[in-house]
Amino acid sequence: MDFGFILSSAAGELFSPTTAAYALAALGLAVHFGYSGLLNFGQAGFMAVGAYGFAISTLTFHVPFFVGLLIAVVCSAIFALLLGIPTLRLRADYLAIVTIAAAEIVRYIVTTNQLTSVTGSANGLAAFEGDFYAMNPFPEGSYLGMNNRDFFIRVVGWGVVIVCCVLVWLLMRSPWGRVLKGIREDENAVRSLGKNVYSYKMQALVIGGVLGALAGMVFTLPRGAVQPANYGTELTFFLYTCLLLGGLGTVLGPVVGAMIFWVVLSLTQGVLYGLIESGAVTWLNTVQAGQLRYILVGVALMLLMVFRPQGVFGNKKELAFA
Repeated sequence: MDFGFILSSAAGELFSPTTAAYALAALGLAVHFGYSGLLNFGQAGFMAVGAYGFAISTLTFHVPFFVGLLIAVVCSAIFALLLGIPTLRLRADYLAIVTIAAAEIVRYIVTTNQLTSVTGSANGLAAFEGDFYAMNPFPEGSYLGMNNRDFFIRVVGWGVVIVCCVLVWLLMRSPWGRVLKGIREDENAVRSLGKNVYSYKMQALVIGGVLGALAGMVFTLPRGAVQPANYGTELTFFLYTCLLLGGLGTVLGPVVGAMIFWVVLSLTQGVLYGLIESGAVTWLNTVQAGQLRYILVGVALMLLMVFRPQGVFGNKKELAFA
C-alpha cells in the first residue's frame, strides 16, 4: 500500500475546487443556522438553482459569463423569496421539512422529461464552461503540479471563498449581524425591541442562498457538467457535517470543516482501497468501501459531537440555541 500516494491525494483535497464549493455552501448554512437559527435543509436546492441558472442561461441564451453569474445569483434570491415568504413564520422543525422538500422539488423539476431540451433531464447539461476558461490568465504549463486550467479554477474558487468569508465576517460584526444573533437566541426579545424579525430572517435566507448558488457554480465548473444526481438530500447533510466539524457560529469554521471532511474522506478511501488491492481485506469490494468511508466519517462526527460539540473553532456559548 502506497502511503505516500494516499497522503498526497488527501492533501490535494485541501484546496480542491470541490472543497471550495463545500466551504462556500457551508458558509451559507452558517448564515442560516449558525447565526440566524434557520434550520435550512435545502441548501442543495440553492446549489442546484445556481448551477442550472448559470448553465441554462449560457447554453440556451448564450449570455456572457458574468451575465450568467448574475442570472444565477438572481435566481437563487428569487428561490429564497419563494421559499421564505410562506415558511419563515414556521417553527424550526417545520421549516426543515419544507426546505428539504423544496430542494427535492427543484431536483425533480430539472429531471422532468418535458424539460429535456432545457435542463437535459437526468443527463444534465454540459459544455458551458468555455467563457470561464477563456478568461484564464495563466499560460499553458505546470503550476504546483497542476495544469493551467486546474490552477485557474482553484485560484478563482478559493478567491471567492476568501471574499465571501470577509463579507460575512463584516456583516456579523455590524449592527445587522448583532440583531441576527439576537434572533437566533430569542426572537421574541428582539421583536419586543421593535425589530422586524421576519425581514431579518428573509435577508439572512437570501444571503445564505446566494452563497449556496455561488457554491453550485464553483462545484460544477471544473466538471464542465451539471447533473441532478449531484444535488440530492445527502449533499445538504454533508454540508451540515462540514459546518458542525468547524463550528456553527463562526466564519472560518465551515471552511476548515470542509477541508477536514474531504481530507478524511480521501484518507479513508485511499486506505480502504489500498487494503483491498493488497489482499489484506477480502470481505470488501471497492463499491462497499466507498459506502464504508461515509460510515466511518459518520462515526467520527458522532465522536466529535460527544467530545467537542462546538466544533474546531466554535465555543459552547454558540450551542445554547441549538
